[in-house]
Amino acid sequence: MHPADLALSLLLGVIVVVSLLSNVVVLICFLYNAEIRRQVPGLFILNLTFCNLLLTASNMPLTLVGLISKSHPGGPSFCQFIGFLDTFLTTNSMLSMAALSVDRWVAVVFPLSYHSKIRHRDAVIALAYTWLHSLTFSLVAICLSWVGYHQRYASCTLCNGRASSMRTPFIIYTLVLYSLTFLLSLVVLCVTYLKVLKVARFHCKRIDVITMQTLVLLVDIHPSVRQRCLDEQKRRRQRATRKISTFIGTFVICFTPYVITRVVELFVADPISPYWGVLCKSLAYSKAACDPFVYSLLRHQYRKTYSDLINRLLRRSSLNASGHRQENGKTNTKPTE
Repeated sequence: MHPADLALSLLLGVIVVVSLLSNVVVLICFLYNAEIRRQVPGLFILNLTFCNLLLTASNMPLTLVGLISKSHPGGPSFCQFIGFLDTFLTTNSMLSMAALSVDRWVAVVFPLSYHSKIRHRDAVIALAYTWLHSLTFSLVAICLSWVGYHQRYASCTLCNGRASSMRTPFIIYTLVLYSLTFLLSLVVLCVTYLKVLKVARFHCKRIDVITMQTLVLLVDIHPSVRQRCLDEQKRRRQRATRKISTFIGTFVICFTPYVITRVVELFVADPISPYWGVLCKSLAYSKAACDPFVYSLLRHQYRKTYSDLINRLLRRSSLNASGHRQENGKTNTKPTE
Protein backbone atom coordinates (compact mmCIF):
# COMPACT_ATOMS: atom_id res chain seq x y z
CA MET A 1 0.00 0.00 0.00
CA HIS A 2 1.20 3.49 -0.84
CA PRO A 3 2.30 5.49 2.25
CA ALA A 4 -0.31 8.17 1.48
CA ASP A 5 -3.04 5.52 1.29
CA LEU A 6 -1.83 4.04 4.58
CA ALA A 7 -1.83 7.44 6.31
CA LEU A 8 -5.33 8.26 5.04
CA SER A 9 -6.58 4.82 6.08
CA LEU A 10 -5.21 5.28 9.60
CA LEU A 11 -6.74 8.76 9.80
CA LEU A 12 -10.13 7.49 8.67
CA GLY A 13 -9.93 4.54 11.06
CA VAL A 14 -9.26 6.86 14.01
CA ILE A 15 -12.16 9.09 12.96
CA VAL A 16 -14.51 6.08 12.83
CA VAL A 17 -13.53 4.86 16.31
CA VAL A 18 -13.67 8.30 17.97
CA SER A 19 -16.94 9.20 16.27
CA LEU A 20 -18.61 5.92 17.20
CA LEU A 21 -17.56 5.97 20.86
CA SER A 22 -18.24 9.66 21.50
CA ASN A 23 -21.66 9.68 19.83
CA VAL A 24 -22.68 6.51 21.69
CA VAL A 25 -21.75 8.22 24.97
CA VAL A 26 -23.90 11.24 24.04
CA LEU A 27 -26.83 8.94 23.20
CA ILE A 28 -26.47 7.07 26.51
CA CYS A 29 -26.40 10.37 28.42
CA PHE A 30 -29.54 11.51 26.61
CA LEU A 31 -31.38 8.29 27.45
CA TYR A 32 -30.15 8.23 31.06
CA ASN A 33 -30.74 11.87 32.06
CA ALA A 34 -34.39 12.93 32.08
CA GLU A 35 -33.43 16.59 32.46
CA ILE A 36 -31.49 16.53 29.18
CA ARG A 37 -34.46 14.94 27.43
CA ARG A 38 -36.76 17.71 28.69
CA GLN A 39 -34.58 20.49 27.29
CA VAL A 40 -35.25 21.76 23.77
CA PRO A 41 -31.55 21.71 22.69
CA GLY A 42 -31.55 18.01 23.57
CA LEU A 43 -33.80 17.31 20.58
CA PHE A 44 -31.39 19.00 18.18
CA ILE A 45 -28.44 17.21 19.75
CA LEU A 46 -30.29 13.88 19.52
CA ASN A 47 -30.96 14.44 15.82
CA LEU A 48 -27.33 15.44 15.23
CA THR A 49 -26.12 12.38 17.16
CA PHE A 50 -28.42 10.11 15.14
CA CYS A 51 -27.03 11.47 11.86
CA ASN A 52 -23.44 11.13 13.08
CA LEU A 53 -23.94 7.55 14.27
CA LEU A 54 -25.62 6.45 11.05
CA LEU A 55 -22.92 8.13 8.97
CA THR A 56 -20.23 6.47 11.10
CA ALA A 57 -21.81 3.02 10.83
CA SER A 58 -22.55 3.12 7.09
CA ASN A 59 -20.53 5.55 4.97
CA MET A 60 -17.24 5.82 6.83
CA PRO A 61 -16.36 2.08 6.91
CA LEU A 62 -17.27 1.72 3.22
CA THR A 63 -15.07 4.70 2.33
CA LEU A 64 -12.26 3.02 4.25
CA VAL A 65 -12.84 -0.20 2.29
CA GLY A 66 -12.94 1.76 -0.98
CA LEU A 67 -9.67 3.47 -0.11
CA ILE A 68 -7.94 0.18 0.61
CA SER A 69 -9.41 -1.92 -2.21
CA LYS A 70 -9.75 0.93 -4.77
CA SER A 71 -13.33 -0.20 -5.42
CA HIS A 72 -16.68 -0.16 -3.69
CA PRO A 73 -18.10 -3.37 -2.23
CA GLY A 74 -21.62 -4.12 -3.41
CA GLY A 75 -23.65 -3.48 -6.54
CA PRO A 76 -24.94 -0.23 -8.06
CA SER A 77 -28.18 -0.29 -6.07
CA PHE A 78 -26.31 -0.63 -2.78
CA CYS A 79 -23.97 2.18 -3.79
CA GLN A 80 -26.93 4.41 -4.65
CA PHE A 81 -28.41 3.80 -1.20
CA ILE A 82 -25.12 4.66 0.50
CA GLY A 83 -24.83 7.78 -1.67
CA PHE A 84 -28.37 8.74 -0.67
CA LEU A 85 -27.38 8.43 3.00
CA ASP A 86 -24.26 10.50 2.38
CA THR A 87 -26.22 13.46 1.00
CA PHE A 88 -29.11 13.12 3.44
CA LEU A 89 -27.06 12.76 6.64
CA THR A 90 -24.52 15.46 5.79
CA THR A 91 -27.25 17.95 4.88
CA ASN A 92 -29.29 17.05 7.95
CA SER A 93 -26.35 17.48 10.31
CA MET A 94 -25.46 20.91 8.87
CA LEU A 95 -29.00 22.16 9.30
CA SER A 96 -29.14 20.72 12.83
CA MET A 97 -26.07 22.78 13.77
CA ALA A 98 -27.76 25.88 12.37
CA ALA A 99 -30.89 25.12 14.41
CA LEU A 100 -28.77 24.71 17.55
CA SER A 101 -27.14 28.09 16.97
CA VAL A 102 -30.55 29.76 16.60
CA ASP A 103 -31.68 28.11 19.84
CA ARG A 104 -28.59 29.43 21.69
CA TRP A 105 -29.09 32.89 20.23
CA VAL A 106 -32.68 33.06 21.49
CA ALA A 107 -31.61 31.72 24.92
CA VAL A 108 -28.94 34.40 25.33
CA VAL A 109 -30.64 37.40 23.71
CA PHE A 110 -34.15 36.69 25.08
CA PRO A 111 -33.51 34.76 28.33
CA LEU A 112 -36.77 35.75 30.02
CA SER A 113 -39.00 34.79 27.11
CA TYR A 114 -36.92 31.83 25.84
CA HIS A 115 -39.37 29.14 27.01
CA SER A 116 -42.25 30.91 25.28
CA LYS A 117 -40.33 31.48 22.05
CA ILE A 118 -38.65 28.05 21.74
CA ARG A 119 -40.86 25.13 22.76
CA HIS A 120 -40.68 21.42 22.00
CA ARG A 121 -43.27 21.92 19.28
CA ASP A 122 -41.08 24.55 17.63
CA ALA A 123 -38.08 22.25 17.82
CA VAL A 124 -40.06 19.41 16.21
CA ILE A 125 -41.15 21.74 13.38
CA ALA A 126 -37.54 22.83 12.82
CA LEU A 127 -36.37 19.20 12.75
CA ALA A 128 -39.18 18.29 10.37
CA TYR A 129 -37.91 21.00 8.02
CA THR A 130 -34.34 19.68 8.20
CA TRP A 131 -35.58 16.19 7.30
CA LEU A 132 -37.76 17.45 4.48
CA HIS A 133 -34.96 19.63 3.13
CA SER A 134 -32.45 16.76 3.26
CA LEU A 135 -34.84 14.21 1.79
CA THR A 136 -35.74 16.49 -1.12
CA PHE A 137 -32.18 16.97 -2.31
CA SER A 138 -31.27 13.31 -1.69
CA LEU A 139 -34.28 11.97 -3.60
CA VAL A 140 -33.66 14.33 -6.54
CA ALA A 141 -30.10 13.00 -6.82
CA ILE A 142 -31.35 9.40 -6.72
CA CYS A 143 -34.11 9.96 -9.27
CA LEU A 144 -31.74 11.65 -11.73
CA SER A 145 -29.01 9.00 -11.20
CA TRP A 146 -26.55 11.53 -9.84
CA VAL A 147 -25.28 9.16 -7.18
CA GLY A 148 -22.54 6.60 -7.70
CA TYR A 149 -19.05 5.50 -6.73
CA HIS A 150 -16.63 8.41 -7.01
CA GLN A 151 -13.05 7.17 -7.24
CA ARG A 152 -11.68 10.57 -6.29
CA TYR A 153 -13.36 10.37 -2.87
CA ALA A 154 -13.30 6.56 -2.55
CA SER A 155 -16.98 6.65 -1.64
CA CYS A 156 -20.50 6.57 -2.98
CA THR A 157 -21.56 10.17 -3.27
CA LEU A 158 -22.80 12.75 -5.78
CA CYS A 159 -21.41 11.82 -9.17
CA ASN A 160 -22.60 12.81 -12.66
CA GLY A 161 -22.02 9.61 -14.58
CA ARG A 162 -24.60 10.34 -17.27
CA ALA A 163 -24.30 12.00 -20.68
CA SER A 164 -22.85 15.48 -21.10
CA SER A 165 -26.36 16.83 -21.73
CA MET A 166 -26.99 16.47 -17.99
CA ARG A 167 -23.87 18.43 -17.04
CA THR A 168 -25.59 21.80 -16.71
CA PRO A 169 -28.50 20.51 -14.56
CA PHE A 170 -25.98 18.69 -12.34
CA ILE A 171 -23.94 21.89 -11.91
CA ILE A 172 -27.08 23.85 -10.99
CA TYR A 173 -28.18 21.12 -8.57
CA THR A 174 -24.78 21.00 -6.85
CA LEU A 175 -24.55 24.78 -6.49
CA VAL A 176 -28.08 25.02 -5.10
CA LEU A 177 -27.45 22.11 -2.71
CA TYR A 178 -24.33 23.63 -1.18
CA SER A 179 -25.81 27.14 -1.17
CA LEU A 180 -28.91 26.04 0.77
CA THR A 181 -27.04 23.72 3.13
CA PHE A 182 -23.38 24.62 3.71
CA LEU A 183 -23.54 28.34 2.90
CA LEU A 184 -26.91 28.87 4.61
CA SER A 185 -25.77 27.01 7.74
CA LEU A 186 -22.47 28.93 7.81
CA VAL A 187 -24.24 32.30 7.58
CA VAL A 188 -26.68 31.33 10.34
CA LEU A 189 -23.83 30.09 12.55
CA CYS A 190 -21.79 33.27 12.08
CA VAL A 191 -24.70 35.68 12.58
CA THR A 192 -26.20 33.96 15.64
CA TYR A 193 -22.99 33.07 17.47
CA LEU A 194 -21.40 36.48 16.88
CA LYS A 195 -24.55 38.08 18.32
CA VAL A 196 -24.33 35.67 21.26
CA LEU A 197 -20.69 36.67 21.78
CA LYS A 198 -21.59 40.37 21.66
CA VAL A 199 -24.37 39.97 24.23
CA ALA A 200 -22.22 37.76 26.48
CA ARG A 201 -19.40 40.31 26.49
CA PHE A 202 -21.85 43.10 27.26
CA HIS A 203 -23.29 41.19 30.22
CA CYS A 204 -19.81 40.35 31.55
CA LYS A 205 -18.74 43.98 31.34
CA ARG A 206 -21.96 45.20 32.96
CA ILE A 207 -21.67 42.73 35.84
CA ASP A 208 -18.06 43.71 36.43
CA VAL A 209 -18.86 47.43 36.42
CA ILE A 210 -21.67 46.91 38.95
CA THR A 211 -19.40 44.75 41.11
CA MET A 212 -16.62 47.33 41.10
CA GLN A 213 -19.00 50.17 41.90
CA THR A 214 -20.46 48.19 44.81
CA LEU A 215 -17.02 47.43 46.20
CA VAL A 216 -16.00 51.08 45.92
CA LEU A 217 -19.04 52.08 47.96
CA LEU A 218 -18.37 49.47 50.62
CA VAL A 219 -14.62 49.38 51.02
CA ASP A 220 -11.47 51.02 49.84
CA ILE A 221 -10.30 48.61 47.11
CA HIS A 222 -6.65 47.68 47.04
CA PRO A 223 -5.09 47.97 43.54
CA SER A 224 -4.32 44.23 43.51
CA VAL A 225 -8.00 43.41 44.08
CA ARG A 226 -9.00 45.66 41.21
CA GLN A 227 -6.43 44.01 38.96
CA ARG A 228 -7.71 40.56 39.85
CA CYS A 229 -11.23 41.64 38.93
CA LEU A 230 -10.01 42.97 35.60
CA ASP A 231 -8.07 39.75 34.94
CA GLU A 232 -11.16 37.67 35.69
CA GLN A 233 -13.20 39.82 33.31
CA LYS A 234 -10.59 39.27 30.60
CA ARG A 235 -10.62 35.49 31.18
CA ARG A 236 -14.40 35.37 30.86
CA ARG A 237 -14.27 37.26 27.57
CA GLN A 238 -11.56 34.97 26.27
CA ARG A 239 -13.54 31.87 27.34
CA ALA A 240 -16.63 33.10 25.50
CA THR A 241 -14.54 33.89 22.41
CA ARG A 242 -12.96 30.41 22.45
CA LYS A 243 -16.37 28.71 22.62
CA ILE A 244 -17.79 30.70 19.70
CA SER A 245 -14.59 30.19 17.70
CA THR A 246 -14.86 26.44 18.30
CA PHE A 247 -18.47 26.29 17.10
CA ILE A 248 -17.74 28.21 13.89
CA GLY A 249 -14.15 27.03 13.38
CA THR A 250 -14.85 23.29 13.44
CA PHE A 251 -17.67 23.77 10.92
CA VAL A 252 -15.44 25.75 8.57
CA ILE A 253 -12.36 23.53 8.89
CA CYS A 254 -14.24 20.26 8.45
CA PHE A 255 -16.65 21.14 5.64
CA THR A 256 -15.09 23.99 3.64
CA PRO A 257 -12.30 22.01 1.88
CA TYR A 258 -14.76 19.33 0.74
CA VAL A 259 -17.42 21.79 -0.48
CA ILE A 260 -14.88 23.95 -2.33
CA THR A 261 -13.36 20.86 -3.95
CA ARG A 262 -16.78 19.63 -5.11
CA VAL A 263 -17.58 23.05 -6.60
CA VAL A 264 -14.17 23.44 -8.25
CA GLU A 265 -14.37 20.05 -9.96
CA LEU A 266 -17.58 21.20 -11.69
CA PHE A 267 -15.65 23.80 -13.70
CA VAL A 268 -12.04 22.56 -13.82
CA ALA A 269 -11.14 20.03 -16.49
CA ASP A 270 -7.94 18.82 -14.80
CA PRO A 271 -8.68 16.01 -12.37
CA ILE A 272 -8.20 16.69 -8.67
CA SER A 273 -5.75 14.44 -6.84
CA PRO A 274 -7.53 11.43 -5.29
CA TYR A 275 -5.44 11.86 -2.13
CA TRP A 276 -6.74 15.39 -1.75
CA GLY A 277 -10.28 14.18 -2.43
CA VAL A 278 -10.10 11.46 0.25
CA LEU A 279 -8.49 13.89 2.69
CA CYS A 280 -11.33 16.39 2.17
CA LYS A 281 -13.87 13.60 2.62
CA SER A 282 -12.12 12.50 5.83
CA LEU A 283 -12.22 16.08 7.14
CA ALA A 284 -15.97 16.20 6.46
CA TYR A 285 -16.35 12.90 8.31
CA SER A 286 -14.30 14.24 11.23
CA LYS A 287 -17.11 16.69 12.04
CA ALA A 288 -19.10 13.70 13.29
CA ALA A 289 -16.25 12.98 15.73
CA CYS A 290 -15.98 16.64 16.83
CA ASP A 291 -19.69 17.31 17.40
CA PRO A 292 -20.07 15.28 20.63
CA PHE A 293 -17.26 17.28 22.26
CA VAL A 294 -18.24 20.65 20.80
CA TYR A 295 -21.94 20.45 21.67
CA SER A 296 -22.28 17.91 24.47
CA LEU A 297 -19.51 16.07 26.28
CA LEU A 298 -17.60 19.18 27.41
CA ARG A 299 -20.71 20.68 29.00
CA HIS A 300 -21.13 20.32 32.77
CA GLN A 301 -24.48 18.52 32.52
CA TYR A 302 -23.14 15.79 30.24
CA ARG A 303 -19.90 15.45 32.21
CA LYS A 304 -21.86 14.94 35.39
CA THR A 305 -24.14 12.40 33.70
CA TYR A 306 -21.43 10.15 32.33
CA SER A 307 -19.45 10.52 35.58
CA ASP A 308 -22.52 9.26 37.46
CA LEU A 309 -22.85 6.39 34.99
CA ILE A 310 -19.20 5.39 35.42
CA ASN A 311 -19.49 5.58 39.23
CA ARG A 312 -22.62 3.41 39.18
CA LEU A 313 -20.92 0.84 36.97
CA LEU A 314 -17.82 0.77 39.17
CA ARG A 315 -19.93 0.50 42.34
CA ARG A 316 -21.97 -2.34 40.85
CA SER A 317 -18.86 -4.20 39.73
CA SER A 318 -17.29 -3.79 43.17
CA LEU A 319 -20.48 -5.05 44.86
CA ASN A 320 -20.54 -8.07 42.53
CA ALA A 321 -16.88 -8.75 43.28
CA SER A 322 -17.43 -8.53 47.04
CA GLY A 323 -20.48 -10.79 46.73
CA HIS A 324 -18.43 -13.41 44.90
CA ARG A 325 -15.73 -13.21 47.57
CA GLN A 326 -18.29 -13.70 50.33
CA GLU A 327 -19.79 -16.72 48.55
CA ASN A 328 -16.34 -18.21 48.04
CA GLY A 329 -15.54 -17.60 51.71
CA LYS A 330 -18.71 -19.38 52.83
CA THR A 331 -17.95 -22.28 50.53
CA ASN A 332 -14.39 -22.62 51.86
CA THR A 333 -15.51 -22.48 55.51
CA LYS A 334 -18.35 -25.01 55.07
CA PRO A 335 -17.62 -28.02 57.37
CA THR A 336 -16.93 -31.34 55.75
CA GLU A 337 -18.97 -34.38 56.79
